[in-house]
Amino acid sequence: MAVAPPRPKDIPLNALRAFEAAARLGGFAAAAQELGVTPGAITAHVKTLEAALGAALFERTPRGVQLNGLGRKVLPSFTEAFDGLGLAVQTLRNEAAPSTVHIAALPSLAQLWLSPRLPALRAAAPDISISITAMEAPPNLKRTPYDLSLFFSNDSGGALSRDVIFPVCSPGLAARLRSPQDLSQVSLLSDSTWANDWAIWSAAAGCECTPRGPVFSLYTLAVEETVNGAGVLMGHEALVALHLASGELVAPFDLKVEMDRSLSLWSQRHFRSGSAADRVMQWLRENN
Repeated sequence: MAVAPPRPKDIPLNALRAFEAAARLGGFAAAAQELGVTPGAITAHVKTLEAALGAALFERTPRGVQLNGLGRKVLPSFTEAFDGLGLAVQTLRNEAAPSTVHIAALPSLAQLWLSPRLPALRAAAPDISISITAMEAPPNLKRTPYDLSLFFSNDSGGALSRDVIFPVCSPGLAARLRSPQDLSQVSLLSDSTWANDWAIWSAAAGCECTPRGPVFSLYTLAVEETVNGAGVLMGHEALVALHLASGELVAPFDLKVEMDRSLSLWSQRHFRSGSAADRVMQWLRENN
């Protein structure tokens, strides 16, 4: 009777995932944030993996952890493997729900650019269900359950239009402004995401326009307060276009500054022609 040797224990997938994230991102805290767990959980997973291997993958120092030679050697293979797994899961999701499209978007773009287009998009494609998740930074589309990503980006891939900035305000407030120098007499609103916008536009205008008003973490709220006459806001053309068209906001000066970033819509996957995600992407590009 043949005797089979005991099978080696499998290494837990979560331990491998924790190692790959920590190695790729350069730390346990960053890996914990990406995977939605605590740094302690990442530490425990990595220790489990190292114990199973009988070898260390990180060097522990007073300043944190660093990949050792073994960790650096195997990291590319694991990153490629988890990217492939993520894409396979996405394909499975899409095949299981072929009429649902998941979009990740910057909150201001979700509210001020995408949301106004949804009624026309639904009318053009009534068979497609659109799911939108607002977040501050673009997700890794190879690992997360989103089909499309809508953000301002310095990468030219997927660019819809350049980001153009210029001051905007209510018509009543605009009547008090004859030149950029008059901005020193009114409240200048700013957004924490784009803290340098006023300095960039001021340099082009040849004036000193230091924000002297509320700082908003939500650009949509800053726009609403500007409509209410609270002050002058540095407008982003794609985000204030509808307010300008309606007359709720006006641009008191002609000077506009083109930034080195673009409003971009992209994916890291190739969609089948005519699929729901492909149709949504094409429609949004045509109706930018």
